[in-house]
Amino acid sequence: MKRLFLATAVSAAALSFAHATDLEVTHWWTSGGEAAAVAEFAKAFDATGNKWVDGAIAGSGGTARPIMISRITGGDPMGATQFNHGRQAEELVEAGLMRDLSDVAAEGNWAELVRPSSLLDSCTLDGKIYCVPVNIHSPQWLWINNAVFEDNGLAVPTNWDEFVAAAPKLQEAGVVPLAMGQQPWQTTLAFQTLLTALAGPETYTKVFGDKDADLAGGPELAKVFEAAATARDMAKDSNVQNWNDATNMVITGKAGGQIMGDWAQGEFQVANQVAGKDYTCLPGLGVNEVIQTGGDAFYFPQVDDPEISAAQAELAKVMISPETQVAFNLKKGSLPVRGDVDLSAANDCMRKGLEILAKGNIIPGTDQLMSADSNQQVNDLFVEFFNNPSMSAEDAQKLFASIVANAD
Repeated sequence: MKRLFLATAVSAAALSFAHATDLEVTHWWTSGGEAAAVAEFAKAFDATGNKWVDGAIAGSGGTARPIMISRITGGDPMGATQFNHGRQAEELVEAGLMRDLSDVAAEGNWAELVRPSSLLDSCTLDGKIYCVPVNIHSPQWLWINNAVFEDNGLAVPTNWDEFVAAAPKLQEAGVVPLAMGQQPWQTTLAFQTLLTALAGPETYTKVFGDKDADLAGGPELAKVFEAAATARDMAKDSNVQNWNDATNMVITGKAGGQIMGDWAQGEFQVANQVAGKDYTCLPGLGVNEVIQTGGDAFYFPQVDDPEISAAQAELAKVMISPETQVAFNLKKGSLPVRGDVDLSAANDCMRKGLEILAKGNIIPGTDQLMSADSNQQVNDLFVEFFNNPSMSAEDAQKLFASIVANAD
């Protein structure tokens, strides 16, 4: 019996399929909001007569990716696997271990439907398409519990400076001003968001895209590192590991806010919180409203089996179909990759994101700009910085500039 699937009898609900194929799909979506979203993919795929075999890996992408890569390179591939669209799977593609989806993309007219086009570009290597982008996830958000501020006689902040100014009073009231988990990517996300908001999108692109080490080590970035030190102080009593635990601190009023991607919205929805009423979302920290066009994509390991190949193609089509794009992204808190879908049910925060996207205020994700190795070095730096109060902003900036200078 093969690990990836088991052929079963034809069912009346799937007359177009000679066999129903069990396809193992690995991903790291395990929080409440994420599980609700991924269930929409599973439901849509199962409706084709095939069977989604869930291969969720607890933790985060940093935990899951090495496991996924090890299986693929070790000859035990899954049917499909999540990565962030960008350069994370580049070496696997170059090694010939990932399926070319160009024929599926051409049949579905992805080039005309996927917006912005950079999403599909990030799935493309040497003119061939190797992944299906499923959402646009931006980290550039500040999530705020409105009642925490109102109950302490404070106005709900409308930008980062107001949020920082309110922090001392929250601390006096026993509220952690800024919730922050300790997974490596979270601390990097906070820094990137501060950089984009306070120094501007162009500076972000020059640093991570052009690898401008002089800019990274200069006065423009110095103020960002000082802001990061302030964030570190505000988050010093946030003793949680996972991002969704930090989000829960905000939802339950233990913390005033959190710098986190739009996927946090899924947790608020599961908790029956209403955007604009119970919580406020500030894209770009209320300073520079911009959407970073990172997000999630699914790759399909190369296999020599026609049944698996057929199921893989079917899953790729399902994931990017208009109906599934709406159902999945409404629960995930992310934005769809298609520009032709109906999102009339979008809440206040998703509408903000859609408006920013429509204006073209976008920047690429760091996974699209730096190699996985360079991004890991950045992650390691900010884990140390946010966990070591004795590391000064100046010392951290010097190390960061050195990483940028040697990045690829």
